[in-house]
Amino acid sequence: MHCPFCHNPDSRVVDTRIADDGASIRRRRACTSCKKRFTTLETSSFQVVKRAGVVEPFSRNKVVSGVKKACQGRPVSDDDLAILAQQVEEQLRLTGVSNVSSDEVGKAILPFLRDLDEIAYLRFASVYRAFNTLEDFEEAIRILRERNKDNASASTSGSHFSSKTKKAPSNREILDSLLDS
Repeated sequence: MHCPFCHNPDSRVVDTRIADDGASIRRRRACTSCKKRFTTLETSSFQVVKRAGVVEPFSRNKVVSGVKKACQGRPVSDDDLAILAQQVEEQLRLTGVSNVSSDEVGKAILPFLRDLDEIAYLRFASVYRAFNTLEDFEEAIRILRERNKDNASASTSGSHFSSKTKKAPSNREILDSLLDS
């Protein structure tokens, strides 16, 4: 790393700390020539390839803004959305690739959003998966109900601990919430 003061190509690391919830490393360096100190921030390259072929850095803020409209009027806090964005980024980084498509980002959002709020999940999925008919919604609702039923039976069989399971919304509740949006 070149010193920003004297441009000497040699510096030594004085201190290293993890920053941004593990997404980057902050290093405090000292120039071996002029002895001045400076800070560097190292991040791994993680890019999103848009449908038009444009490549841009992954942004948690874009994940949050993309999901926020689906969560409008739902009991989902900004902290919940920030955690969701972090989970999505971590999931995508686990793939080990430095470039992911915007389609893969959308797919990564769905399971975390489903666990956060089923109505917001249906809203987001209806746009992301381009639902065209009521049957598309009915199929998504059927899958959610089966998942809830499986989770409820798994939590009651052989466990002395109770777990919260959300009551599956009725078709009327889901359609009303979609029409209100």
